[in-house]
Amino acid sequence: MIVDKIKKRKIPDKKRKVNIDIPVGKWAKCDKCKEIIYKEDLRKNFSICPNCGHYFRMHINKRLELILDKDTYKRFDLDIETNNPLELEDYPKKLKSLREKTRIKEAVACGTGKIKGEEVVICVMDSGFLMGSMGIVVGERITYSIEQAIERKLPLIIFSVSGGARMQEGIISLMQMAKTTAALTKLDEAGLLYISVLTDPTYGGVTASFASLGDIVLAEPGAMIGFAGQRVIEQTIGESLPEGFQTAEFLLEHGFIDKIVERKKLKDTIYKLIEFHKGGEN
Repeated sequence: MIVDKIKKRKIPDKKRKVNIDIPVGKWAKCDKCKEIIYKEDLRKNFSICPNCGHYFRMHINKRLELILDKDTYKRFDLDIETNNPLELEDYPKKLKSLREKTRIKEAVACGTGKIKGEEVVICVMDSGFLMGSMGIVVGERITYSIEQAIERKLPLIIFSVSGGARMQEGIISLMQMAKTTAALTKLDEAGLLYISVLTDPTYGGVTASFASLGDIVLAEPGAMIGFAGQRVIEQTIGESLPEGFQTAEFLLEHGFIDKIVERKKLKDTIYKLIEFHKGGEN
């Protein structure tokens, strides 16, 4: 009979160990094309998807490694802590957890370094730490860096990536916009170069303050840049916005930024701009 020839499906033994040779933490998924990418290949390709060209966000240490000459970075000794102005119970716990997870103390790293031999003051933000939000510590670190650039007569480079002001610190976070802007006014009066590099995403109070005030404003391809999000703007004005609104390409076309630069060319481009500025002083 046909029934006798049908084999019974074997149920796998749950106690049997199955060895799967897939190393944990070795792969990443592209948000755009959804392809699975070997992380080492991603690292070698400047954290850019080799399939579709999508730009992954970079950790502070990777960004510093990409932009600065080897072993030239010197972090500013400015260890300050937020005083939790709103006295939120979970806020200090969240900060502690993020520091352990990201291996960085705050959403920005600041110090000095060299780009092809040219010494600069550099600030690099990280979206992995509370979406790169600007609170008391971030504002103070950036302001201190601007002051150091003035004192040492060095070019200032800031890589921005942020969701805006840090809501956990209330009005004091908004005050950082005025503080950083005032410091940049002094930098401008001193005749020193400030290059602002906008990466994905740069929004809110960061865009409305120091990120937009560079003598030269660069951006990475495809970076989303703005103040409020597209949905919020559409709800406010009651109209649909143009396709590609707030992308680096759209903003370049409308004069908000000066140039879109591929990640692998950023170091060379910044170096050339520093050299051009030095030549202009002679």
